Amino acid sequence: MDKTQLSLRFKNFSDIECKDSSDLYEFLSLKISEDDEIIELCTEARSGQPVPNLLFGSVHYLLLKGKEHQLKQYYPNLTDKQRKVEEETFLYFKDFCLVHKDEIVSILKSKLVQTNEVRRCAYLYPIFSLIYSKVNKPLSLIEIGTSAGLQLLWDKYSYSYGTDEIYGDKDSNVHITSEIKGDNMPLILSESPPVSSKVGLDLHISDLRNSEDYLWLKSLIWPEHLERLELFEKAARCYKDNPVELIEGDGVALLENILEKTHEGTAICVFHTHVANQIPEDLKYKLVESIKKFGKEKDIFHIYNNMWDRKLHLDYFIDGVEYSETIGNTDGHGRWFEWNIE
Repeated sequence: MDKTQLSLRFKNFSDIECKDSSDLYEFLSLKISEDDEIIELCTEARSGQPVPNLLFGSVHYLLLKGKEHQLKQYYPNLTDKQRKVEEETFLYFKDFCLVHKDEIVSILKSKLVQTNEVRRCAYLYPIFSLIYSKVNKPLSLIEIGTSAGLQLLWDKYSYSYGTDEIYGDKDSNVHITSEIKGDNMPLILSESPPVSSKVGLDLHISDLRNSEDYLWLKSLIWPEHLERLELFEKAARCYKDNPVELIEGDGVALLENILEKTHEGTAICVFHTHVANQIPEDLKYKLVESIKKFGKEKDIFHIYNNMWDRKLHLDYFIDGVEYSETIGNTDGHGRWFEWNIE
């Protein structure tokens, strides 16, 4: 990626992703988009990765590892006396990047952005409720880009959507809240639909038992998002009690073999959230073709966003008949979502 494209990425990241979500990253992204030295540094990033997330994760990772620098005072999760974002903030950020340039380049070349955004399960739960209501079969789950597998545990969490009503596993220590926008309310089952099997696929499996992997996943959580951090830590503890099968490799290439092994009498659910923007165009078409091929024989559901657009989609086959629904927009961190189907 050339410098002009990188600059535009950071500007868009500031304007679209960070607005009303992270004052720190919104400010830094805009400054980075105008700074040749930091943009040059970012040319070292691994191909196909969302570079702003990767750079910010790299800096956050080093700070979490104990690097001392004045930049730390602008990270709410790292200090009791947080300073407001100001002009000097970028000067500290740039200085940190240049002082630790070699370590940052090493991270940019080796790490993957694998955010385990547990709150996205808030919109997955109504989708799986809808699927179960359509077919009345246990669900076989296959997640592409699973990272550490925390979204595969959606049936082990509890949920609320702006009322006192609690859905899902009401005894869970992981409680997720979210807002449903729009005029339509989804069907939300009081208790989690039955799940027959779970498999997670990823180019690199993040092992929560590995201290380095665990720290990297925490680094990808934005510093102001203390509630996200708490959810991640609770979900990680839940995973230790409810481990699932995670397979390392190209999820698209592995999919057909996994599909063939799924249990008879189940509804197969292939899902991925905010991952498809990292999948090459030809593999996106291969993924769709694999699902269509399988849909001629078995009921299969495909839940995704960031593939062709930013909206959340549900494509599926029941008794060999193809259907397609656009559910609506979602917040990247699951704070809200739209439900545009009746």
